[in-house]
Amino acid sequence: MISFVASHGTVLKEPLGLFDDDSSYVDDGGTFRDFIIKQNEDVLTLKSFDNLGHNSRSPSLKTVNVNDYGAKGDGKTDDTQAFYKAWQVACSSSAAVIVVPQKNYLLKPITFSGPCKSNIAVQISGTLEASGNPSDYSKDRTHWLMFDNVHKLSVKGGGTIDGNGNIWWKNSCKTNKKLPCKDAPTALTFHKCNNLVVEDLTIKNGQQIHVSFQDSVNVKVSSLTVTAPENSPNTDGIHVTNTQNIQISSSVIGTGDDCISIVSGSRNLLATNITCGPGHGISIGSLGAEESKEFVSGVTVNGAKFSGTTNGVRIKTWQGGSGSANRIQFQNIQMDNVTNPIIIDQNYCDQATPCTKQQSAVQIRNVLYQNIKGTSASDVGVQFDCSKNFPCQGIVLQNINLQLEGGGKAKASCNNVKLTYKGDVDPHCP
Repeated sequence: MISFVASHGTVLKEPLGLFDDDSSYVDDGGTFRDFIIKQNEDVLTLKSFDNLGHNSRSPSLKTVNVNDYGAKGDGKTDDTQAFYKAWQVACSSSAAVIVVPQKNYLLKPITFSGPCKSNIAVQISGTLEASGNPSDYSKDRTHWLMFDNVHKLSVKGGGTIDGNGNIWWKNSCKTNKKLPCKDAPTALTFHKCNNLVVEDLTIKNGQQIHVSFQDSVNVKVSSLTVTAPENSPNTDGIHVTNTQNIQISSSVIGTGDDCISIVSGSRNLLATNITCGPGHGISIGSLGAEESKEFVSGVTVNGAKFSGTTNGVRIKTWQGGSGSANRIQFQNIQMDNVTNPIIIDQNYCDQATPCTKQQSAVQIRNVLYQNIKGTSASDVGVQFDCSKNFPCQGIVLQNINLQLEGGGKAKASCNNVKLTYKGDVDPHCP
């Protein structure tokens, strides 16, 4: 059968001692350390196949080519049923690899459901293109391609997933204020997929979010290229919700919204070697909308480059919510012409009317910014707009150098934040 083995990455050098030892609200570093160790022990990776698509230890591996089940791959014929038939065969096999050759396959919404009998690899060499007819999504406007409850799954192969999102962007309320706001499909969704590998794919022109990881455990994501026009609305690159133990590495993301968005229930996320731009940066949140109680913890971004983005590293929460964003590290980051390089916004308000001031807030604590340099497109390179009743706590800045794009000194704006400086930090809070 297809075998999974532990992937042991490099353990990060820990700056954990930077948090003040005498602070009652600062973690002692043990949880960060446990996160990194567990992350490298738990995330699984699929062994590679040989040129014939067979694993040397899996003589009974079944190869399922979508063309053998009626797929035309001419970019015009609806190939949805052929893909569904191929999936049914693979899912009921003792071990299988689904092969998508180098053709252009037109697909309507489809869900690949588990649990399956054994491990499955999906080898995408060609292009999957979404139907551009909104009526094809009448049963579910929120998904195009979805893997649901499939464990020990690998999706890779160097191919392209094209959401054909232009028709959705034109009819978005963010593009045309006169239109009502409606859902649009996520291009690729992984829901309840444990021990998952997704790598070496291009995902472009998502109808809305490009790829979403939901309610999953032990996920390895690498070598993705995610692209959409800068003005495409709500086209987050990688979206993570209620998922634990996830690595995202060596990926290039440029879209009309967040390059990576991390929302409630996400825990133990490690992002390394990320190139972001255009887009809205890497965001934790938004959290706490509609007075909800939400939690995010154990997030590390180590090694990233932001070019021309609206934000760099951002934490955003609504007033009136509760819960926490805790144990977060942003390290070794280059900012080039970024409007808000470092920003915490506990007064986030994404609605047409002003948000009502409220007393409660999502607590933000134990956040490290280390080795961040580059240029700010705005006067304010560092902005902490925190809650008066729930101030940001345990915020550490070490070795920060942000200057204005074109020369000159950037400023810092800091409200209701408890800060510690280490090393050279510019700009400083007033």
